[in-house]
Amino acid sequence: MRVTSSMYYKNINTESSRANERLFDVNKQIASGLKIQHASDDVNVFSNTMRLDNEITALGQIKKSTESGSKIANQTDTTLNDFEDSLSQMKSLLNRAATGTNSNASLDAIAKELRGLESHLKNLSNTSINGQYIFSGSATDTKPISDNGIYNGNSASMKSFLGSNVQQQYNISGSELFLGEEILTKKEITTNVPQYSLSAKYPDFTDKTKTGTDEVITANSKIRDLMGDVDNDIDSTNAKHHFYISGIKSSGESFSQQISMRDDESMQSLLDGIGKAYGNTPSLSVVNVSLNSLGEIVIEDKLKGSSKLDFHMVGATDLSRDAFHDGGDVGDGMYGANIGKIDNLDGGETDFNKIIYGVSTASNPKLFVKEFVKSDLSPASGAASNIGGLLYDRTQFEKNGAKLSSNVSQIVKGSNAFASPSTKISEVADISKGTTTTDDDTLNFTQLKLAGKDVYGSAFNVQIDLRDTVNGGSTFSLDGGNTNYSIYNTQTPRTAINADDMTYKQLMDVVNMVATGNIPSLANDITAYDSAIENASLIGNTKLSYDGKIEFEDINSTNTKASISMFDSNSGNFNINNDGNGDGTTDKTTSSAFTFNSNSALVIRDSKTDFFQSIDKIIKAVESYDIQPDALNGDKKNIGIQNALKLVDDLSNHIYGVHSKIGAQSNALAKALDRTSTLEISTMTLRSSFIDTDQAESYLKLTQLSNNYQAMLSTVAKISKLSLVNYL
Repeated sequence: MRVTSSMYYKNINTESSRANERLFDVNKQIASGLKIQHASDDVNVFSNTMRLDNEITALGQIKKSTESGSKIANQTDTTLNDFEDSLSQMKSLLNRAATGTNSNASLDAIAKELRGLESHLKNLSNTSINGQYIFSGSATDTKPISDNGIYNGNSASMKSFLGSNVQQQYNISGSELFLGEEILTKKEITTNVPQYSLSAKYPDFTDKTKTGTDEVITANSKIRDLMGDVDNDIDSTNAKHHFYISGIKSSGESFSQQISMRDDESMQSLLDGIGKAYGNTPSLSVVNVSLNSLGEIVIEDKLKGSSKLDFHMVGATDLSRDAFHDGGDVGDGMYGANIGKIDNLDGGETDFNKIIYGVSTASNPKLFVKEFVKSDLSPASGAASNIGGLLYDRTQFEKNGAKLSSNVSQIVKGSNAFASPSTKISEVADISKGTTTTDDDTLNFTQLKLAGKDVYGSAFNVQIDLRDTVNGGSTFSLDGGNTNYSIYNTQTPRTAINADDMTYKQLMDVVNMVATGNIPSLANDITAYDSAIENASLIGNTKLSYDGKIEFEDINSTNTKASISMFDSNSGNFNINNDGNGDGTTDKTTSSAFTFNSNSALVIRDSKTDFFQSIDKIIKAVESYDIQPDALNGDKKNIGIQNALKLVDDLSNHIYGVHSKIGAQSNALAKALDRTSTLEISTMTLRSSFIDTDQAESYLKLTQLSNNYQAMLSTVAKISKLSLVNYL
């Protein structure tokens, strides 16, 4: 085929264009550093690059989230180091205070140092980063610890995202740090009245002029040493000393029990009897019962993680009893209709010295009543009042300005958690004590008493009857049951609530209506009931505190006139009930199903932590100068310096446990950050291999293409100069 000029020039133009395009592409790659400029350039490269871009973006977000969480975790770690150092300093100061060789001035100086450490701990608790508090949970703009040591944050966890469906907590909420729970801690409680041997003080009970020495009661002491006598005969026949025990077992079961003992029996026998009341058997002990260095009774729960254990005891001896009656036995027939009630001892004398010297002004000066637990609580309206430590739970809520507060936390039996407004009262109560008519476990027929004064100063005495729906549902009455106001449920249809379904919110609604003087205008009228609740909420507020205690606040006064006491109608009843099964046995006492406020043993150790409340108790122990609790010497709530040492150890263990957790979180975040950084680099490298130009290779290719292009142009030039002669 003959090559024409047009064919020649067409071919030259085509090759020239291709060479120019290739040169242009290489120049673009060199200039941009990218292999392609548009998706159409190379679909495979473009799709892989976009996928890797998304991964790099995600890894960047993960890295940012992890770095942010790591900063919080590291700051928390550092802060908790300071916590541990401060608690260590506290323990050192307490050890100095516990030697018993310090003057009051020295103890004051130690207490002042402790208060300084308390202030430092509060400052640490309010640590913030960039204006965000690290211990407030998710409420990072809320100051977690107020001046009075109350926690104001929430329990929410803050988490960093470490990848698809992978999260890591990076904070410790104040709820866990300041109000956490140590399930391995065994609750320990103690009485607070020192016990001395009366026979050591009065070697001859018939001659008051013969005095001896003060000797602390020990486990080897005789009951006669504890309770005294009026003659010198050690009676080994008659059980004339009576002890009335009330309390709550670690299972949440309440009990009331009378233990009667002879002169010659030992204190150890009494301690063993207390243990049996809690459920100790020869083969299994559920509590340890012992005496401290002041003869006070200490009870340690052997079950870990329970916060329910409670104890109260009163002793009574009728020093003038005859062959027919025993005034120290509340079950004696002499008490008639009031038989079995602890109130029968109210006329007794608590000071044995006055009995010996014949100067007692008590209505029954020969009835010696010994207190083992004392508090500053006032008795409920109409309750025994002569003897402060006689009553266990018929006591008035503590008043503080506009507020009235109970002192017994409402704790759910199954979970050991604090009750909330939605908690059913049957989940907290000992429902085995909830009825006197049947052995079924139900609150049906249980009766509560609510006594005191409303915000206007008017007295009230309310009866709350818990009933099942078959018996008309639960009601309350201000006139002994003549006019009953139904306590309504919140479901449809609205009916009087079944006893076992009543919540704390519904119970507190009744308390708030009564305390504010807002009683429904009509009995058994839903509209009137709801209106009374609403009107009451404008005057007062009844709620459960963060630690499950019932609180009433007078909204319109800084110093309320109101007073409240709430208790089970079986309170103080030591009668024995037949179980009704026909076998003639008497299986259980008529003890209380509920305890709201009590004159009970002091808590030394508990699985539930209230950090700053505990710190305050520790410091007050030093401020009171007492090595052991001593209700006869100032603060009746004082736990003593020796017990404060136990408490600071528990707080240190709690902080250490929380610190270990944040340490693990910090390590996890650090590893995640390293892994994310490595993945980010690897992904960027892989992306580069897809999209980035190899500059050396591109420059070599540019050189080759340029040389080829120049060679092509040179050839074209030579060919273009040829004439017809060249072809001949």
